[in-house]
Amino acid sequence: MRENFKREEVVKEFDERVVQIDRVTRVVKGGRRLRFRATVVIGDKKGRVGVGVEKGQEVIAAIEKATAKAKKNLKNVNLTETSIPHEVTAEFAGAKVFLKPARKGTGVIAGGAVRAVLEVAGVKDILSKIQGSSSKLNNVYATLKALESLRPVIKETKTEEKKPAKKAAAKKATPKKVAKKEVKEK
Repeated sequence: MRENFKREEVVKEFDERVVQIDRVTRVVKGGRRLRFRATVVIGDKKGRVGVGVEKGQEVIAAIEKATAKAKKNLKNVNLTETSIPHEVTAEFAGAKVFLKPARKGTGVIAGGAVRAVLEVAGVKDILSKIQGSSSKLNNVYATLKALESLRPVIKETKTEEKKPAKKAAAKKATPKKVAKKEVKEK
């Protein structure tokens, strides 16, 4: 009888990564009030990614709030098959992030917070470098800013081939040559 009540697996729409959990305090008349701040990155691995930062009395409450906020702040990212279309650099506060596309099979070569954002966005092959601030929160926002600034890939159609220009048109007398002939006649 018990076998009939198997738990159904919940299919998640988004992949979720907790990037950072901090203890933060607020000073009040009676002392310090302790809370937890969670930074969460979510994505569908198909080019949509979002970041949420929220506080709560407990760690789990902070993570749930941050996840809900990240779902509201989803952004679309222009990707190629497994990488990004071109190199990009972005700055946020003191953090500077450089992203460079890589060949298939390279993998995600990125550190900490940048890796979390790139993996949930669906990037499989990329090189990255973090400069400046080591703040995970600033690096997450700098990476998101870099991904937002990517231009879409324009696919060229083969039906519209460029016709070569006629060489005779290029050999026409230029105004400089005409001016030299007039000078010789005088």
